[in-house]
Amino acid sequence: MRNKGVIPYSEKGNIGNKHSEDIERYNLVYEDDIVMNSMNVIIGSVGRSRYNGALSPVYYVLKNINYEDVNVKYYENVFRMTSLQRELTKYGKGILAHRMRIPMELLKNLELPLPPKEEQDQIVRYLDSKLSQINKFIKAKKKQIELLKDQKQAIINQAVTKGLDQNIKMKSSGIEWLGDIPEGWEVSKLGYIGRCQNGISEAGSFFESGYPFVSYGDVYNNIHLPLKVEGVANSNMQQQNIYSVKSGDVFFTRTSETIEEIGLSSVCLKSIENATFSGFVIRFRPFDNKLNKNFSKYYFRNNKIREYFIREMNIVTRASLSQTLLRNMPVSLPTITEQENISQYLDTETQIIDKVIKNIQREIDLITEYRTTLISNVVTGKVDVRHIEVEGIIDSIEEDFEDLDEGELSEELEMEEE
Repeated sequence: MRNKGVIPYSEKGNIGNKHSEDIERYNLVYEDDIVMNSMNVIIGSVGRSRYNGALSPVYYVLKNINYEDVNVKYYENVFRMTSLQRELTKYGKGILAHRMRIPMELLKNLELPLPPKEEQDQIVRYLDSKLSQINKFIKAKKKQIELLKDQKQAIINQAVTKGLDQNIKMKSSGIEWLGDIPEGWEVSKLGYIGRCQNGISEAGSFFESGYPFVSYGDVYNNIHLPLKVEGVANSNMQQQNIYSVKSGDVFFTRTSETIEEIGLSSVCLKSIENATFSGFVIRFRPFDNKLNKNFSKYYFRNNKIREYFIREMNIVTRASLSQTLLRNMPVSLPTITEQENISQYLDTETQIIDKVIKNIQREIDLITEYRTTLISNVVTGKVDVRHIEVEGIIDSIEEDFEDLDEGELSEELEMEEE
């Protein structure tokens, strides 16, 4: 996979193509072979295999035939260099830069550095040590982001299901999974406070040009729709009327390969003129004065709603959300005024957390950029590491790193560059 090297098929998730049932044409790959995707090598889909197995014929398998002079891990780092990936574009065949195929007969002409074996070994030891530290740092930062996201979701869940007044008297909702709700809140089926509409379904050519079109991805990836969507559809006035996209509309993902991705919502905060929406989503349009649109963007992504969809989807045989199921979903809602107060509170609280997450992601981006530069400089000899002693083995370095804070890591990396 891109920038991840060789991984088992079971770990790839929903990314990429499905494997073929007929594997007779597949290539065999063994541990320490270099594997590259002939269609994606230019963007970094290359790595050293840590497994024995079989893979699609679209991949090239490079085998080490000279163990006395070549350390395969050194060349794994060579192929990680962005400068090499740019060099490979001259060998590529195709229109799209990120999908250029490189014929093996041309790839064989690629000139690669060949330092003495002992220097290769030292470069590998050095990079293993440094990359272990950097990767541990990135892993810790990503964990921080996940914890912050959990904290953010917990704040949302509490506010949209229990309100802002912690001392308010509670009452039973009458629905087990909803639990207790504040007095003054009303429980209703969603279908009683608005109407549902499936999206437009047409042939592929229908979506090549035309008017704005809200896609499945627009809903799946955002708690509120982008103000300007990228999709287009050659819709007529009648279709634009039936499948319109108006301020306050709530869109739900209707189909997916996994149950967990069904029923994800996105709210339209500003009407999109002449727009239509995908047949893979359902539009819910609230009646007047029933739902505050800013409250909706938080409410329909709270954990209780997510659990409702997952539980109900487990009952059916096909992962598809029906209008009937959506209309029958119980919701507990405060007054419009309280909805506005809750949404304003959540806007403030989530913006604070989002800012912290953005700063942490910036740290990850910077250290990732440093990692790329470090690999290139060391592999090409711009940074001479021949006489730098690498202390301990990688496992012990990783253990020590767990107690190393961000400042200490930055100091170590700066000292090493000097």
